[in-house]
Amino acid sequence: MDIRLKQDRKAVDERQQKILEMVREKGEVQTEEISEILGISLMTVRRYLRALEERGFLFRVHGGAVSKEKSSTVRATEEVNNCRRRISEYAASLVSEGETIYINGSMTALNMLRYVEDKKINVITNNGAAVAANFSPSVSIKLTGGLLHDHILVGEMTMQTLLETHADKVFLGCAAVYDDGEFRYDIPTEIGINEIMVARASEHLYILADHTKLRPRTEKVNTYGSCRYSCAHTLITDELADPQVLESLKKEGLNVITVPVK
Repeated sequence: MDIRLKQDRKAVDERQQKILEMVREKGEVQTEEISEILGISLMTVRRYLRALEERGFLFRVHGGAVSKEKSSTVRATEEVNNCRRRISEYAASLVSEGETIYINGSMTALNMLRYVEDKKINVITNNGAAVAANFSPSVSIKLTGGLLHDHILVGEMTMQTLLETHADKVFLGCAAVYDDGEFRYDIPTEIGINEIMVARASEHLYILADHTKLRPRTEKVNTYGSCRYSCAHTLITDELADPQVLESLKKEGLNVITVPVK
């Protein structure tokens, strides 16, 4: 082989190795960053990234590349977010024109308001994130007030406001759903707030939880923050949920709806 070709091949190998080191160290790097550090054109960077992807060393993404480890995490996160979005969309379809609904601190429950379209509805919630959210003008939101815990309003003011209101339906999220029918909340005071919402609603109770939150009894922790609902209630989850857990929940008397995600 010509000496010049050997030197060119060595330079290419060294640059690609440097790119791999950058990706593995940072998890994700941008094409422009690689170009600047190595002093090569964007076209050359893209060619190197394509070659490294073909050899299975990384994954290309828009504007750069990610490590195989981060790619798995990113894809898993995207999958869960998609499941939650589908659950929110389905929940929105259950709300009728003119209804008043309760929503607790769940982001999946709050995000259902993005999909109610032009329905005129009233929302009563202790979810502080509603302040910064952008919903249709047809959605009227009343915050309960109270002490802010992360993004969730709790305390006596929250409960008093709920006791003075009434709703048609309740949409709750939770930290976990166990196959024996218990629901876990990481803020124990939420349980009392949720129970008031349920007591002050005249119709349906819906609990929104993606498949990652459904757990077998053996994984139960923090039982001090768990509760059961004595009234009829419906769990809305996604089709990736563990079939055995779903079957156990149905035996416990829950109505279970699995939403397609593809």
